[in-house]
Amino acid sequence: MKPKSELPPCPVATTVSLIGNKWKLLIIRNLSKRAWRFNELQKSLEGVSQKVLTASLRELEADGIIYRKDYFTNPPKVEYGLTELGNRLKELLDVMARFGTYYKSLTAD
Repeated sequence: MKPKSELPPCPVATTVSLIGNKWKLLIIRNLSKRAWRFNELQKSLEGVSQKVLTASLRELEADGIIYRKDYFTNPPKVEYGLTELGNRLKELLDVMARFGTYYKSLTAD
């Protein structure tokens, strides 16, 4: 987790600094359902590169939002899931989903 001194004073800006890119939000969306393996995440997130996914997962883990579980097997098996802190973001994603649905209802085809 980042020390308070590295976080913006605004609570909204703090949240944006933790999850404020497309890939992090979609990773959290997927992990809100169950734990996923890296390759599953990559396949489900069309357009994400391995480099960007790796960096996003590392940042989310460092910020305490997700966990990484290594099974220490051969071949390697690693799973990612939401921590208790990450589960608190489900409410935010639900609100975003409702807004997205509402917005789409206003647009013409």
